[in-house]
Order: sequence, then C-alpha cells, then structure tokens
Amino acid sequence: MNPSALYSLSYGLFVLTARQGDKDNGCIVNTVQQVTSAPMRVSVAVNKANYTHDMILATGLFNVSILNQDAPFAVFQHYGFQSGRDTDKIVGEPARSANGLVYVPAVANAYLSCKVVQTIDLGTHTMFLADVTDADVLNKVPSMTYAYYHANVKPKPQPKAGKKTGWQCKVCGYVYEGETLPPDFVCPLCKHGAEDFEKIG
Repeated sequence: MNPSALYSLSYGLFVLTARQGDKDNGCIVNTVQQVTSAPMRVSVAVNKANYTHDMILATGLFNVSILNQDAPFAVFQHYGFQSGRDTDKIVGEPARSANGLVYVPAVANAYLSCKVVQTIDLGTHTMFLADVTDADVLNKVPSMTYAYYHANVKPKPQPKAGKKTGWQCKVCGYVYEGETLPPDFVCPLCKHGAEDFEKIG
C-alpha cells in the first residue's frame, strides 16, 4: 500500500467503481476526502439514485480511481455522473485491485480500494466512511480538477439563436429555465442539488 496515493485526493474528479455478483458498475464523483491517516480512512458521498450506490451498500466495498489531466471527455461520457442498472459501464479487460474491483489506470494517477465501516444518511445521498485497504500511485500526471475539466476537457457549448436564461448545473450542464430556482430543486440528469447550479443569461 502506498500512502502517498491519498495526496491526489484534493479537489479532484474520480471514477467510483463497485461490484456485486458478476456485475461491475461505476460513475464519476467529486466528493472523496481523507478523514484520518491512522487508520487510513476516506469518505465519499454517493447519490441514492445511482446504481453504484446500491452495490456499495450491499457489499461494503468500492474503488476510487483518481482521474488525471490526461482523461479525455469520452471517459466522462462513458461513466457519467450517474450509473444505470441496465448499462454495462465496464468494457474490455479491466484492471483489478487486490479486492477484485475495477480501477482505470490509463487515465488515473492513483487508486484506492476501500472497505465501508460506517454509513450516514444525507437525504438524497449516503456518506460512506471507509478504511483504505489498498492504495497505489500510477503516475505523476496532475489530478483532474473541475477548473481544468471545464477549461480544457468539456466541449464548449455551440452558439444558439436565442440566449438562454435561467440556472445551469455546474456538474452536467443541464439548464433550468426560470427566474428563480427552487431551493429543493434536484437536477434531473446528475441528481445534484440547487447548490450546484449557477445563474446564467
């Protein structure tokens, strides 16, 4: 286990993967944080509408691949910010860590394998507290941040005839048209709340 893998966690975008039975699934999250160093423990908040959430809840195991700046937009299109029950998110011959779960070495600079020790209900999300059972650094490419993703990876929107006004989700780009965004609004695409929207137009 390489403890320095935890240094890649700050302000990143991550592929969270889980496995139940013979099925793997995964999605992109942005809320992995180190909680303690002895034991090595992390927390991750996962939307309950996400199938990967159900797998972690059932098995108590997950992997986190820390995406680096080489990750192309296709990775975000493939894994998305939500995993579906009927979509096979894992393709080809995946790399697996010691716990048997998938990680994505081609576009990650580190990975963590984790075992859940506590769950906390956060309403729309569940917070999983987990001990790190395996960790490794894969390369020295800087971690992907939201700023880098929006500036260099996510395609720029094409100009449209009419300028839209309203509120735009900072996570997936969904636009809510209206002067006022309800405080309990949840994005229909990525399931993030009103706090992840910004005024546009």
